[in-house]
Amino acid sequence: MNAPSFALTETHRQFRDTLRKFAEDRIAPNAAEADREATYPQKSFDACVELELPSLGIPVEYGGAGADMVTQAIMAEELARVCASTSVTLLISKLGMLPVMNWGSEELKRMYLPRVASGECQASYCLSEADAGSDVAAMRTRAVRDGDDYLLSGTKYWITNAGISDVYTVFAVTDPDAGRRGISCFIVDADWGVEVAPYEDKMGLRGSPTAAVSFDEVRVPSSHLIGGEGMGFTIAMHTLDRSRPTIGSQAVGIAQGAIDYAAGYMQERKAFGKPIADLQGLRFMLAEMAMRNEAARTLVYRACSLIDNGDPEDELTMVGAMAKCFASDTAMAVSTDAVQLLGGYGFTKDFPVERFMRDAKITQIYEGTNQVQRVVIAKKLLG
Repeated sequence: MNAPSFALTETHRQFRDTLRKFAEDRIAPNAAEADREATYPQKSFDACVELELPSLGIPVEYGGAGADMVTQAIMAEELARVCASTSVTLLISKLGMLPVMNWGSEELKRMYLPRVASGECQASYCLSEADAGSDVAAMRTRAVRDGDDYLLSGTKYWITNAGISDVYTVFAVTDPDAGRRGISCFIVDADWGVEVAPYEDKMGLRGSPTAAVSFDEVRVPSSHLIGGEGMGFTIAMHTLDRSRPTIGSQAVGIAQGAIDYAAGYMQERKAFGKPIADLQGLRFMLAEMAMRNEAARTLVYRACSLIDNGDPEDELTMVGAMAKCFASDTAMAVSTDAVQLLGGYGFTKDFPVERFMRDAKITQIYEGTNQVQRVVIAKKLLG
């Protein structure tokens, strides 16, 4: 395997500095309330729109900034460093639009991409079902041809931004006898009859609404079929390969937030007459946390650079799985250690490290559990 050479440019570094100040000034003040009340962080999203952040992942020809994947990873990381819910809000619309960008007709691109880039429109990605999460081929949602339309029926579970999004990218079976080759992909406007269930009461990422969405013979024009009939499984896997590295960057951001807060606390908290930062055992814990997260960050950037440099499919599938898996495991371990470093205070909601720990958990689960990522990695290694 040939590792591509990459390094942050001065533009990347300046962008990080700008975004870090923005996140601390405009996003962090809303984070605790969004988590406590389990409410969508509208103020934070509006601030991101002011800074034109939704445009980063959209091509220039459709009103976006056309930023490279490393820049997008930096954005996800810096937002997650203060509020993981806001970070995923920006990531989910890009996820919903990736099938349109890579497989959609010119008409669909012109119809949706500029609105997402401007922040006028948000999107959700509807793949998972109650019995078809990691096993995508087991999905039961159906799309039946009816003249020039399809009638879409079924329920998708664990849908991020449900009820907030204006459009939903939905995977459904068009040929029940063809297995994974019978899955197709559609883009569906919310006002065509999308029904949203009550929101899930989640452990973490509480500012990001998650719910089941249902379709009861929702009429979808054939023009809103993405790619072609039977292309859905290929589109889904292609999309997740290009999205998982940014979930890794979200995890890195959560971990960095925990590291930064724990380091500051250690310098202020005193025990035995001196700051606990002077205790070697605790210093070594912090050093280990930082080492692991820097390794995760580097792996995420490598995966992003593969996409920026033409994304050779086999290599990206494996490295993207590695980046998502390692970074999310790191976020869980680092945030747990941060709670430990704060002692009893870390166990209270008065300090953000317990929120970081709760938020970190979902990064090990969504867009493919880490057990599934290990299956993907092993399969690529063993052939």
